[in-house]
Amino acid sequence: MWPLYAAGFTTAFGAHAVAASLGAEAADLGGSLLYLGVLLALYDGAEVLLKPVFGTLADRVGARPVLLGGLVAFVLASAVFVVVDDPGWLWVTRLGQGVAASAFSPAASALVARLNANTEHGAVFGTYGFHKSIGYTLGPLLGGVIVWLGGLEWLFASVGLVAAVVACWAARAVPAVPPLPRARQTVLDLARRVVDRAFLGPTAALAATTAALSVGVGFLPVSGVAAGLGPVATGAVVSVLAATGAVVQPRAGRALDAGRFTAASGMVVGLLITAAGLGCATVPGAVGALLAAVGVGIGTGIVTPLGFAALAASASPERLGQTMGAAEVGRELGDAGGPMLVAGVATAATLTLGYAVLVAAAPVVGVWRSGRRG
Repeated sequence: MWPLYAAGFTTAFGAHAVAASLGAEAADLGGSLLYLGVLLALYDGAEVLLKPVFGTLADRVGARPVLLGGLVAFVLASAVFVVVDDPGWLWVTRLGQGVAASAFSPAASALVARLNANTEHGAVFGTYGFHKSIGYTLGPLLGGVIVWLGGLEWLFASVGLVAAVVACWAARAVPAVPPLPRARQTVLDLARRVVDRAFLGPTAALAATTAALSVGVGFLPVSGVAAGLGPVATGAVVSVLAATGAVVQPRAGRALDAGRFTAASGMVVGLLITAAGLGCATVPGAVGALLAAVGVGIGTGIVTPLGFAALAASASPERLGQTMGAAEVGRELGDAGGPMLVAGVATAATLTLGYAVLVAAAPVVGVWRSGRRG
């Protein structure tokens, strides 16, 4: 399992280390915020479009080849910028990394589910999410240090090296899992599966908490500055959010496996805690920002492993890759949509009202989710 956890770390570390560093190096990219925005969007855009495609491919040919192919492609895409050393090629590298991550991320999730019994899914998905959270947390920090030492070339070389090590590790340690026989699937069959509550419920919960997490990372520093906090303090608030989510995920997963609650009831609780955390963000001052970070971290940490465990339990084993890839699209949409929603409301009114609008969404998802047992 450890190479799969390392693959989760790789996609998170590669995404956030580069994204944070590109903003810091904007002056060297010609100072164009539009170009910077395109570079940031290429990675996520590729994931939104291609994760279901590669997830389906993993079901067809086996998840292990897709995992290894994606990791190798990530290494090659990272090497492009190291070799060319031209900012004009950044879009090629970033797009290539996004395409590669679209392959190995859902393949890793599918293997996590296939290689473990249903009664262990909570714990293994919790541990998988923990390692992704560590990647999200360390990415901006280590990325900044690496860029300071050697520039963007060193950063792309570093993330490529991490992917290379994980690829070699996975090639040696991850067993071959042959694809299962699959019945023919029509477009109508796929549409029915996607709109089924067993899929939509966990995916909506994952999207809502991911939106809250993205808003917390992006806007809690803004609230902190408005309250008179310095950059160190606002950075600490974001670190508390990420660290809380990382610590909670394995514990929530183990509690699910132990039968202390069902996935559905646990996700409802997680969504309500997330909403309460965002509600604290409307309270002025450092205490409000800190409570918001803890609340969103706890809520996200509960929902993430439970959501993926519920998806794995409800999906047909022969279509696990497709299911995980499609669910990841929901998370990506939440990641992008949450900040856009809050920013739009904040522009028209206030940031506090923006938080309030997102607060209202989480309980709605929770109530809808509670209408189904599981």
